[in-house]
Amino acid sequence: MADTLGRPVAPLWADAVRAVPRDRFLPDRVWLRDGNGGYVPCDRAVEAERWCEAAFSDVPLVTRIREDADGFQEPTSAASAPGTVLRMLEEAGIADGQRVLEIGTGTGYHAALLAHRLGDGRVVSVEVDPALAGTARAVLKAAGHHPTVVTGDGALGHAAAAPYDRIIATCSVRAVPAAWLAQTPPGGRLVVPWSTSWITYGTLVLTRRPDGTADGRFAGYGSYMVMRGQRAESDLDRDLLRDGQRPDRSGTALSPWAVAGDDLDAQFAVGLRVPDVWHSWDTATDQAHTRLWLADDAATSWASVDYDGRQTADFLVRQHGPRRLWDEVAAAHRQWVRAGEPRIADHGLTVTATGHQVRARARRPPP
Repeated sequence: MADTLGRPVAPLWADAVRAVPRDRFLPDRVWLRDGNGGYVPCDRAVEAERWCEAAFSDVPLVTRIREDADGFQEPTSAASAPGTVLRMLEEAGIADGQRVLEIGTGTGYHAALLAHRLGDGRVVSVEVDPALAGTARAVLKAAGHHPTVVTGDGALGHAAAAPYDRIIATCSVRAVPAAWLAQTPPGGRLVVPWSTSWITYGTLVLTRRPDGTADGRFAGYGSYMVMRGQRAESDLDRDLLRDGQRPDRSGTALSPWAVAGDDLDAQFAVGLRVPDVWHSWDTATDQAHTRLWLADDAATSWASVDYDGRQTADFLVRQHGPRRLWDEVAAAHRQWVRAGEPRIADHGLTVTATGHQVRARARRPPP
């Protein structure tokens, strides 16, 4: 965990980690990465050594998974990597005597760390899934911890026990719920994983202001499942692609990997600047070696960018619908480059009653 943090674990949290063994909060079956983009089950009764190695590693573990008839696997619940959990706890700046609201109980491990640090009566955790909430209560009780675990919609917080000095979410959001600000007093802090339709990455650290707004910065870590109720459900093949469509054709010198590749700073910037647009890669097409698909959450527009396996410029672009999605993405990338390619941590956000305002500071002079 010290490697993840880049520094030794703070003594009070190191004590909590020692007192709260992670394996006690994991189910007997977890799913591990198979190296090919999917997951394989690992059962404690069958592969005890492998299970224990995973339990005590600093990696996230999938605890629930949904598999479609075609074999597509979608994690529906996971245990966060301990190092990431500690980064969020340290970002929260928790002090003795404070009260904390956790959004997303999950396995209960995070709530147990908080309860050990602050005491059971100062921790409230909200879980939308009744089965997960019930299991977490039982596991917490067996481990000797008794924070309040509420079954309900995390977007609503838990007004009955408000206010809270700190709110920490273990799911990502695309907009900070108004209830969270209402239940945090001036000077209170919120630590919230962030998501856009383009990328689910980054953590927002906000401070509540006396006027009811909140202001803060992003940190470059954290990839969490999106909060239920803020997830966009659309399917390219089912919702957008139709026989007889005549998309506009053009070319682009901008590589699709520049906006949807390994550069998380670029992806984060595009996600902030191009709302409600998602992407996926396709390597199983007869028309291109590799294709980047773009579509909007409203299922009105789509675009594709083709790589033929050889060219390094002039990629073929197709666009259909009222929005020209690739044009929007390319413009956002140009804006990011002109701003000096600010990193995730160079971005900030202000939450007001009318919405969210993003700002960025340049990392270096523009080219």
